Amino acid sequence: MADSSFDIVSKLDSQEINNAVNQAAKEISTRYDFKGVDAEVSLSGEKILMKANSEERTLAVLDVLQSKLIKRGVSLKVLDLSNDGEPKLSGKEYRLEAALKEGISQEDAKKISKIIRDEGPKSVKARIEGDELRVTSKSRDDLQEVQRLLKAADLDVALQFTNYR
Repeated sequence: MADSSFDIVSKLDSQEINNAVNQAAKEISTRYDFKGVDAEVSLSGEKILMKANSEERTLAVLDVLQSKLIKRGVSLKVLDLSNDGEPKLSGKEYRLEAALKEGISQEDAKKISKIIRDEGPKSVKARIEGDELRVTSKSRDDLQEVQRLLKAADLDVALQFTNYR
């Protein structure tokens, strides 16, 4: 019998992220507690920029954005906040920038591979291929066990499982 396999990837759904940013911007423009604070959120390329006239309001903009991302099914692990999530003063406004993370870095791939090797079923093999991992085994049940194991693990990468064969 041939080996079964699947790929572990970390891809962004840019349409869902764009929709979440647009919904957050719309809510910020209409909410009473954001009147007169010049709060806004915008997406430019691979970064989301949040601005307001106070540190608390900037964090509130971040909170609105995060709630919209969750509602659209996007993991918050795709956000890489600058300055450890602290807004910084730029002129008269506070700014917070969040880069969007896509792909699995080499150290994260090694960490995932080690988890599979140490805690997963013995018949499972993980191989790093660029910014993704290929996991193979003779047993489909073992592959499903690896998926459960990785979903339960506290990794700082949003993972998706694709090409299940």
